[in-house]
Amino acid sequence: MKKPGVVLKHPVGSGGPFGEHAELPKDLGQDERKKPVPKPAKAKKSPAQPDKVADRKAAQAYERERQRREREEAKEEAARQKRRERRQQAVDKAQAALDRAEQEHTRRAAALRTEIEAIEEKLNAEEADWDKEKQRLKAALRRAAD
Repeated sequence: MKKPGVVLKHPVGSGGPFGEHAELPKDLGQDERKKPVPKPAKAKKSPAQPDKVADRKAAQAYERERQRREREEAKEEAARQKRRERRQQAVDKAQAALDRAEQEHTRRAAALRTEIEAIEEKLNAEEADWDKEKQRLKAALRRAAD
């Protein structure tokens, strides 16, 4: 504390005393105890390892996404199939209704044609009866006028 504000230093790599001016130690490299020991280098990950990890993660993500897409496509295909089946059922139902209606129409039309034929026969018979009656009445009129 003799000189406040002055930076005290000590020789690099040594346990020497602190002072205003630090000098290199004279026995640098001679003392085995004080010799700086290089730290063993940490095993660095090889550049290939992070790439392998990243590649594996990317492959897993791709596979998950592919499976998700396949599931989604399967759901969509199932929904399309279900819509096709419903549409086909609706078409079948409508076709059956059309067929039934056509058969009913054909049956009623045939019945009406039969009735028309019967009415035409009655009409022809009535016309024939009228012709006979008309001729008889005209003959009676002529006899009465004479």
